[in-house]
Amino acid sequence: MIAGLSAALLGAASGAQAADSRVTVSAIAGTTGLGADVSWRFHERLGVSAQYAGGLDWDGDYETDDVMYEGDLNLSAGALKLDFYPFAGRFYLTAGAMLPDMEANVRGRANGSQEFEVGGETYNSDDIGQLVGKLTIADGVQPYAGLGWRSSHRSGFGMFSEIGVMATNVDVSLSSSRGYENGNSDFREALRREEQDLKDDAEKLSVYPVALIGISYTF
Repeated sequence: MIAGLSAALLGAASGAQAADSRVTVSAIAGTTGLGADVSWRFHERLGVSAQYAGGLDWDGDYETDDVMYEGDLNLSAGALKLDFYPFAGRFYLTAGAMLPDMEANVRGRANGSQEFEVGGETYNSDDIGQLVGKLTIADGVQPYAGLGWRSSHRSGFGMFSEIGVMATNVDVSLSSSRGYENGNSDFREALRREEQDLKDDAEKLSVYPVALIGISYTF
């Protein structure tokens, strides 16, 4: 997909006059954290960019009928993209690959009683303790597409902004704090069902929204 888009953009720009090669650096902040963006605009309609942002943490709760989950989500992501400036100005379309690291450490406790309902089965919290594990929203290499505004057609200071979407690959891993699953095969199977239920809920967010703003300087 990315290779095909790159070929199309290169073909669209083949008849345009090449502009002076310019490099733009930006300090950015957004839904993946704080970081930097570097863009090389080697043609008036084409450029490549790389960015990294991280350090953004979220705390949140998620409640099922019998389990209260708490999570600490850590977000960071790098990206490598091809930028297309259709009007040879500031506005651009972009597509490429993101390298996210978006994971949450989760803890689940019985909700208002001594009993858990895990995977459709009921268990006592004295046996289980708590449910602990990890929720992954996205990792590895994920496709990305977006649009933005970068003052890379002229030297000096400017503004940077971008919005887009990145695909997610949700995964959930759970265990009990007291290792109850080690000696109880029924509970192990119930944990797998609970993982799948949580994964199905999280996969309702099939893409992660990316929104960035910043200050740039073009050399």
